[in-house]
Amino acid sequence: MATVSFDHGVASGDPLNDRVIIWTRATPSKKETFRVQWTIAMDENMETPVESGFVQTNQNSDYTVKVDVAGLNPNTIYYYQFKALGASSIVGRTKTTAKEGKEAVKLAIISCSNFEAGYYNALARVAERTDIDAVIHLGDYIYEYEPGGYGDTTLGPSRTHLPAKEIIELSDYRTRYGQYRMDPDFQKIHQAHPFITIWDDHEFANNVYQSGAENHQLEEGSFAARRAAAKQAYFEWIPVRESTDQNIYRTIQFGEVVDLIMLDERIVGRTMPVDSASQTNFQAADRSMLGADQLTWFKGQLSESTATWKVIGNQVIFSLMDLSWRTPTSPYNLDAWDGYPYEQSQVTQFLATEKITNTIFTTGDTHCSWAFEVPSDIAVYKENSDNTVAVEFGTPSVTSANFDESTTADQVLKAEKIFVHPNFNPHLKYVNLRDHGYLLLTLNQEETIAEWYYVDQIKERTSKEQLAKRYVVKSGSNKLFSK
Repeated sequence: MATVSFDHGVASGDPLNDRVIIWTRATPSKKETFRVQWTIAMDENMETPVESGFVQTNQNSDYTVKVDVAGLNPNTIYYYQFKALGASSIVGRTKTTAKEGKEAVKLAIISCSNFEAGYYNALARVAERTDIDAVIHLGDYIYEYEPGGYGDTTLGPSRTHLPAKEIIELSDYRTRYGQYRMDPDFQKIHQAHPFITIWDDHEFANNVYQSGAENHQLEEGSFAARRAAAKQAYFEWIPVRESTDQNIYRTIQFGEVVDLIMLDERIVGRTMPVDSASQTNFQAADRSMLGADQLTWFKGQLSESTATWKVIGNQVIFSLMDLSWRTPTSPYNLDAWDGYPYEQSQVTQFLATEKITNTIFTTGDTHCSWAFEVPSDIAVYKENSDNTVAVEFGTPSVTSANFDESTTADQVLKAEKIFVHPNFNPHLKYVNLRDHGYLLLTLNQEETIAEWYYVDQIKERTSKEQLAKRYVVKSGSNKLFSK
């Protein structure tokens, strides 16, 4: 007779005011189809169940189980558990969003959790918090590289990528997700809080776009097949709500205070990147980050929102950034919005002309911390900084390498000073290129508070963190104030 173990813990995600996704993987001792029971209750001991049911799983879904549980109350903490073949999972905690009201919202923003780069101390600290409504993961949940391809090989075999190759096929992606989800700190944060996720490039391959990727070569086979495999594994292993078209951009409302607008800046609309800003088609209108359909949807979400704050789940830096001091022949990050200037301008001009207020871009990808005032025109901003249309907060990486891993501390501090120099980036108010951790946003009717928490290290498991920086933006302002 087969037995089951719940080795990968539990997770929840995409909370709404009346429902939430709950997830587990029921690993069987032999391949077969079997039923898994799920239960949601009001208490951690599971003594007051409110919803329950059964779902089948088998190898077609890699034995993952994902249930969209409806009929729940808004702004309520619930607990959930799975059972199968005599075994029980751990109990997870989740929370629905508010349907109405003006209660403050607190979001933990994380990204870039490379398994080989270090230990997930930042995830452990977020897991311990009891004051957040949801965790926002902005991508690079896994990394596709072979062992040692992009990480720290000195951490030993227990921190070495599986399978021992670059992941390309469906079984490869499934194995890699399984390895990441065996990490105890990843399990703790998923057990404690609902996730709202978006993919970036490494869930597929480095610098991915609609029809290819920098880290996909012809000898690795069909990119379309690889993309389909990566997407299938993502939907199997991540507690995200699936749409019929498998598009992942969506809006989640937190009462009257926050509309969280999650964007797909990789797969649905991004065209092939240019090699240089000097290419003749660099500013062409047919070069897109979001694509026409998503851009239209995005503008509609912004203009129709009645929430106090519009928070954008944004993978790559939106704000213009001058890098000419560092690489004079390549003054822009072409993998960010700067590499798609026509559509970037479309968004800023829409925010300006439609007078959209209280827009906050939250950004991952760079492994560093940023705080921008977003101008409608950087040339005008240098003379008059009142022409701002939004603010942008970049979250540090959980573990993925930042400047500190590749250069000396003195050089990093020097680079930080140059980044924020008025001659280059007068709209950039804060940068940290050194530390790993997470961003905490607290949003209410009057203001948004952005706080950067950093862990002391990632090469060993530790329990230390510090609140390193705090910025405030007042409702209606688009101006950042250090606090």
